[in-house]
Amino acid sequence: MKSQKEIFYIKEAINSRWSVRELQRQIGSLLYERLLLSANKDKVLELAEKGHELKESKDLVKDPFVLEFLDIKENTNYLESDLEKNILEHLKEFLLELGKGFMFVGSHVRLTLEEDHFYPDLVFYNRLLKCFVIIDLKIGKVTHQDIGQMQMYVNYYDREIKSDDENPTVGILLSTLKNKTVVKYTLPKDNKNIFSSSYKLHLPTEKELIDAVEEEKKNLELNE
Repeated sequence: MKSQKEIFYIKEAINSRWSVRELQRQIGSLLYERLLLSANKDKVLELAEKGHELKESKDLVKDPFVLEFLDIKENTNYLESDLEKNILEHLKEFLLELGKGFMFVGSHVRLTLEEDHFYPDLVFYNRLLKCFVIIDLKIGKVTHQDIGQMQMYVNYYDREIKSDDENPTVGILLSTLKNKTVVKYTLPKDNKNIFSSSYKLHLPTEKELIDAVEEEKKNLELNE
């Protein structure tokens, strides 16, 4: 009898039309375990029965995202521009990590507000949720200024770019330190469209994921 994890990978491989190599990568990056980190009991059963379904904006977010294919060593000095350049050079692999339904729109797509120009790092569109997804890359800790800037990007796309039949824009701050407490108190309580998530430049072990969950629980308890 197959386990829930095995059933999940079979469903996802069929639904997403993964190659053998892509399937091996998703298993190696602990995709199933990462998706379970924020799942309740119903979601756990759903993952096995149906695979990963996109129903709302938070389903687009993993924590952490795994970017081992960039071949950047974590202990070396690198810039946000290096990170972005490497992602663009490995766009196919990055789309696989993002998940279902993503299409690349562009990098540094200019937004003009009066005489000021702004350039979100990466812009995607998810055809399943019918929404734009803006990703900003950060090295170090996310600040309230980063969150405010992302809020501006999301507002601009919602008011000027998206059509009436499309869903609200999603913003993801992808960083080495997501700083959830600052995110929590900078954004309104009913926020459903801006997220802070971390990334790893190596394949995580199951122990690393478990430790990350325990650390997250402690942080939440301290902030309550």
